[in-house]
Amino acid sequence: MLYDGDCPLCMREVNMLKERNESYKAIKFVDISSDEYTPEENQGLDYETVMGKIHAIESDGTVVTDVELIRDHLQAFRRLYEEVGLGWIYAITKYEPIATVANSVYSVWAKYRLQITGRPPLDNILEARKKKMGQECSNDKVCKM
Repeated sequence: MLYDGDCPLCMREVNMLKERNESYKAIKFVDISSDEYTPEENQGLDYETVMGKIHAIESDGTVVTDVELIRDHLQAFRRLYEEVGLGWIYAITKYEPIATVANSVYSVWAKYRLQITGRPPLDNILEARKKKMGQECSNDKVCKM
């Protein structure tokens, strides 16, 4: 599971999943806001892309998100919750009209989550990250987010 460790509301869900995962050991959690995050270790998913919506990478390398290989936004959540024995929570979102409503709610959340959580726009976050990463890897001559 790729997650934004700087998002306070996201972290509530991540922390709950991490706690459940202690028994299951089924999910690897990757904080994209960490200075150590690299796209090369995560199917080439760069920071900006992952900030747009939830992404998960299956053990076979398949990337699960809201548009690739699935028909709805909540597929990644369903799979993560299933892995820790909570699949029943999102099970109802497989059926219409609940699926349409849930996907619409997630779309709004994904689009406005930075504003909702009081964070600056993504462009500002990306610029600050570039500056920070540039300072930290200036000896390497090439820095990737």
